[in-house]
Amino acid sequence: MALGSLLVMAAGNALLLVAPDPALAIGARALVGLGTGMAFVAGSDYVRAAAGGPVVQGIFGGSAMAGGGLALAVVPALYAPFGWRAPYATAVAAGLASLVVLALSPRSARRRGEQRGPGLRELLRDRRLDRLAVAHMASLGLNAVVANWAVTLLTRAGGSSLAVAGLASALTLGAGVVGRPLGGWIARREPRHARALVATSLAAGAAGTALLLPAGPLGLALFACALVGLGAGLAFAPVFAAAAALRPAGPGAAVGLVNMAGNLVIVAGTPLLGLSFGLPGDGRVGFAAVAALWAAALLALPRASELGTPRAPQR
Repeated sequence: MALGSLLVMAAGNALLLVAPDPALAIGARALVGLGTGMAFVAGSDYVRAAAGGPVVQGIFGGSAMAGGGLALAVVPALYAPFGWRAPYATAVAAGLASLVVLALSPRSARRRGEQRGPGLRELLRDRRLDRLAVAHMASLGLNAVVANWAVTLLTRAGGSSLAVAGLASALTLGAGVVGRPLGGWIARREPRHARALVATSLAAGAAGTALLLPAGPLGLALFACALVGLGAGLAFAPVFAAAAALRPAGPGAAVGLVNMAGNLVIVAGTPLLGLSFGLPGDGRVGFAAVAALWAAALLALPRASELGTPRAPQR
């Protein structure tokens, strides 16, 4: 599945090189999005089958954040020779390089006695996944929504330059490169504290978003963005590891469902937060609502049993 997904993404980006046509761009980008979603779930399940453990899942998740940062660094530098084709050409190159690496990697095999995975209807009826999905909707979804509009908030409401606002905004994603593996390490080292770790993640996201409301000074803005990114990353590994453990017959499907919930928040929340910049406060109303939603996710905190936390011994 991972190999097929990379081929889909490479083909979609190759189509985007043909012409700067909106209709072509919309169709081809939808194809790339389909491949991206399939590749993420396949990659997570491949990591689970090959190495397992929340630390490795955290490293996998951190690499996703690093990819976005790498694109921000590389694509602008290639704009002069490639023009508007720069992002698509680099995506094709990255996809083909990944194909080679993955083709040389060990094959994943169905484990003996492994059953057929659950259907979507069965997954949707599994209430245990709901709380994990809510946690991911906040830690991934709201994090990305904040990252999309932090520059606009800091420039309009705080008067920061684009360079400074861009640096601060990058921390909302870049800090996740550290936060996701760190969350996995803590979850493996202290499994009894997995629930507290997820709660800390949600609380840090709410606090960091709230601290962005003044849109300055610079030190506070940098701290707030870093807190959002680091905090959001902490929940990634324990939530994904728990989703896979709850559905041993279909761990990839469970991870895919939880991840889909997070992406739905990005799709719906990003334009809604953008609309708040048309209200008084230059977006502060929207950011306050996002902080409140992050805090509200604590009301649906996954149970210790759903996170695989062992029970305390009975006396």
